[in-house]
Amino acid sequence: MQIKVNLKENAYQVYIDELENLEFDTKVFILSNPKISGLHLEKLLNKIKAKEILIATIKDGEEYKNLNTIEEILNQMFNSEIDRKSILISFGGGVISDMGGFAASIYKRGIDFINIPTTLLACVDAAVGGKTGINNSFGKNLIGTFYQPKAVYCESEFLRTLGERELAAGMAEFIKMAVIFDENLLTFIESIDEKTFLSAKCENEIFSKIIAKSIKLKAKVVEQDEKESHLRMLLNYGHTFAHVIENLTNYSAYLHGEAVAIGMNMANRLALNLKLLSEKECDRIERILRKFKLPTHYKIDNVDAFYEAFFMDKKNSNQKLNFILANSLGKGLIKSDIDSKDIIKTLKEFS
Repeated sequence: MQIKVNLKENAYQVYIDELENLEFDTKVFILSNPKISGLHLEKLLNKIKAKEILIATIKDGEEYKNLNTIEEILNQMFNSEIDRKSILISFGGGVISDMGGFAASIYKRGIDFINIPTTLLACVDAAVGGKTGINNSFGKNLIGTFYQPKAVYCESEFLRTLGERELAAGMAEFIKMAVIFDENLLTFIESIDEKTFLSAKCENEIFSKIIAKSIKLKAKVVEQDEKESHLRMLLNYGHTFAHVIENLTNYSAYLHGEAVAIGMNMANRLALNLKLLSEKECDRIERILRKFKLPTHYKIDNVDAFYEAFFMDKKNSNQKLNFILANSLGKGLIKSDIDSKDIIKTLKEFS
């Protein structure tokens, strides 16, 4: 299956379960991590023909998604004499996708790159749309670029080696899209047998359907708002809370999708307090998250510090906090006029 991300200047195809032989008349620099390399690199190398193939592996995890690792990647690219016509392939999960895209966007003012995601989260979200970035002490993904890949290849077979937490984390991003854009997807998600899914024993068709439905939705959004000026901000539902949680826990306590699941539940409680969501709708979303063994609660030690951390969020402007909330199922909105008392009240529910 192929889905086109139809941007005016940077259109590209997303291939689902169609990774065929790739031929390049240039050098190819593959960025991965030791685990993925050990599991899948040989299969990928068998499909690539190029003038020269160079491989770099870096430590994987949000705690390593920083400027130090980017410098490490760039140094390996310079040592490998990568030129401006070379191709970088990000081969891994969301962290590898984000860092590979960022490195490609700044190396010699930009070289082409391809995403080949190996996690469900990267397939449904991180690998598509051109958002690259790294974390720092001030927050998550505050340093980065908008830089579109030349192609994306999502292979269901790569997902077979994922553990329960990784699969659940990817599902969190899919649930996010359903809540904000398409209530019918929630019914589809509820129909999935979570035991076979979380054990990676479901049919390839389930994986490919989840990936395709997500990418079709995301492609429509990105085509209308590539640089996240308005509509694309809706994709950050749950993330405003999640990014604070990840930063406060040094990016080591939760997978990104797990933090997003908690963030969605927090956002829903805020929406409930603002009478945008009903108790029944909140409970349904939380029940679906729990169905896939995702966490939904986080104990806030310092409500004031948590609240102040919101002001580092990229979506904010003129010292106004922008929250992405569900306004009934399948419909999201950007809310920038919330009284601080209502926000604090919601945070205290988790303290």
